[in-house]
Amino acid sequence: MSDSFPCRVDRRSLLPPVLQRYIYGCLAVAACGLTSCSAKVEEIHSTVEAAGGVLPQVQVAESDWPWWRGTERDGKAIAQDVPVEWSETENVAWRASVPGRGHGSPTVWGERVFLATADEKAETQSLMAFDRATGKPLWTTKMHDGPPMHRHDKNSHASASPACDGERVFIAFMADDGIWVTATDLDGSIVWQKKAGEFESKHGYGASPLVYKSLVIVPGDSGGGSFLAALHRKTGEIVWRTARPNESSFASPVVAEVCGRTQLLISGCNQVTSYDPDVGTLLWWCDGPADTTAATIATDGELVVASGGYPQKEILCIRGDGEGDVSQSHVEWRTGRNATYVPSPLVHEGRTYIVDDKGIFSCYTTSTGKVLWQQRLGGGFSASPVLCGDRIYLTNETGTTYVVRAADSFEQLGENKLGAAGFASPVICGGQIFLRTEDALVCIAAPKQ
Repeated sequence: MSDSFPCRVDRRSLLPPVLQRYIYGCLAVAACGLTSCSAKVEEIHSTVEAAGGVLPQVQVAESDWPWWRGTERDGKAIAQDVPVEWSETENVAWRASVPGRGHGSPTVWGERVFLATADEKAETQSLMAFDRATGKPLWTTKMHDGPPMHRHDKNSHASASPACDGERVFIAFMADDGIWVTATDLDGSIVWQKKAGEFESKHGYGASPLVYKSLVIVPGDSGGGSFLAALHRKTGEIVWRTARPNESSFASPVVAEVCGRTQLLISGCNQVTSYDPDVGTLLWWCDGPADTTAATIATDGELVVASGGYPQKEILCIRGDGEGDVSQSHVEWRTGRNATYVPSPLVHEGRTYIVDDKGIFSCYTTSTGKVLWQQRLGGGFSASPVLCGDRIYLTNETGTTYVVRAADSFEQLGENKLGAAGFASPVICGGQIFLRTEDALVCIAAPKQ
């Protein structure tokens, strides 16, 4: 029996709260009626103390971008002065060659920029570091070698974005029939490497590691046994691992304060699910939006917005204060029009912005789902939108970045071409924009006066 999917328990129980929460997890499958979890997933329930001790909170500078979707994991950069216009030469501070192929976005910490890459000819998967000021390559550390696992033609073997806690850089790769998490120090030496769980690849892997308190959390959704695993940042020991319904999916998890609770949110396996990130037990779930998703969930602190995917296409907006199955009780609105599969939603000041994979950019009222405007942009999209001040930056698969006003009406501010294709999302921090193309990492910045 899985202890990942709780049913309702009697709140009048006199059992201690910690034991109540454990039982609340253990009674799950029989009551929930959810897709069954695979017996291949061995669940783990340890403690941070046993795995290596409680670590200090990560302190992030305003000028850094420590992990996927930025400091608050919401796709929002601190308001700052960055270019609205550039070209292959204009406002390009530097351009660094990146060997191999990858779709993961860069991570920026201090004077370094980190990026994952995979050289399929050499059969290697690596983490790279560049000098933030000049783009000079600092080091490349090989994580895995050998024949790569199966992937979709549109995916890569380096689609995850690294995460950094100021002492270590974390990256997740699909290799050797599993999802492996590796931690290096800031100079590229491997500190630890751990197999988070077995993985059966249908179209590859795409989720980025999530740093939370003393943990680094990774999903492994596949038809052969899905899981969420939390590893200790210092030691790599698995603190908890929770089974999920069996389905191939690619979405990255996000942790946010929603309705007064810290919740770990992820979509995929035909569910939107909320977990307690400290122990891995399920708080609530909602059917949909699709069997397979890739977009990261967005929230305004009360409502949760998820979109998918394949084969279903739907946007779901769910109240985040539920318990157990909220499929019939907490859905505020849903629509099948212009749902995004890969690019993540962006929620800001009462509006939800979604660019779908075909380039239709839509703005919704978050509370009601009312469409405020829709505009077709050129090209297909895999990158997620990033907000900076009142401007949204959206990069398509040909390398064109559109800049659009975040407002109740559509206003395009810029259309910028680098002349190279790419799938990674923009990163904006410290007065710089970092863009990954198919063969380079490019830094956009206004010339220094």
